[in-house]
Amino acid sequence: MNKTLRKAVIAGNWKMNKNQVETSALIAEIIPLVENANCDIVVCTPFTNLGVAVISARCTNVQVGAQNVHYEASGAFTGEIPASALTELAVSHVIIGHSERRQYFGETNETVNLRTKAALAAGLVPIVCVGETLEERETEITFEIIALQLKAALLGISANDMKKIIIAYEPVWAIGTGKTATADQAEEVCAYIRGKLAAMYCDDCANAVTIQYGGSMNAANAAELLSKENIDGGLIGGASLKAADFAAIVNAVPENAHGGFQKKEEQNLSDLLSKM
Repeated sequence: MNKTLRKAVIAGNWKMNKNQVETSALIAEIIPLVENANCDIVVCTPFTNLGVAVISARCTNVQVGAQNVHYEASGAFTGEIPASALTELAVSHVIIGHSERRQYFGETNETVNLRTKAALAAGLVPIVCVGETLEERETEITFEIIALQLKAALLGISANDMKKIIIAYEPVWAIGTGKTATADQAEEVCAYIRGKLAAMYCDDCANAVTIQYGGSMNAANAAELLSKENIDGGLIGGASLKAADFAAIVNAVPENAHGGFQKKEEQNLSDLLSKM
């Protein structure tokens, strides 16, 4: 396995935190701290902050992602957001199937698949989340759960499209609990994910897919986790809300990693500003 075959990506999941003023301030604080990063950097803000986030991050190496997307283009889906609304704002990534969406909002493996296909069709990069609960780990069915989630989420998705997807392994028992899988535990599951992708598609496809770890990665443990062969980045929760902590994780990405997105000036910036 060669980590240089795929991008290293650090994405911050801000969850339901920060208003527009705070979003602009936090991004402004992050930008100079990560300007020489060896990885792609994404901040996933609440829907209401996406516009100001894109404007605040323009002409930098920080990209903006959303935390969810609906699978229909329009319709009677109160509270949902179509992919076209995200691309109109120049959003680049979207988190799909996070455990909190599954736990609190009825997200299923089937809807994860539909949302992933909608994101791909719109040109968004899906960050597809998989992970086991504490009970599932303790009963030693982690791999079975991961396999089921992967097969369901990727049903009907071609090998070419698979290379455009990021997989985020987030053990549910390590999200927001302060508990973290050891680097070896995280690597074991991420290696299993890559092996499963190779079996579902091909070795070249599996080697091209970025796999993130997302269970309470922080400034203290990031370097060890990111040094592992099959961990290509992180989906960061609480630590992404503090510029210094998030930057420390970004800057822990090894120098030989493949990434470092250079953002082009937004072509539709004037249109976006007029809509704010």
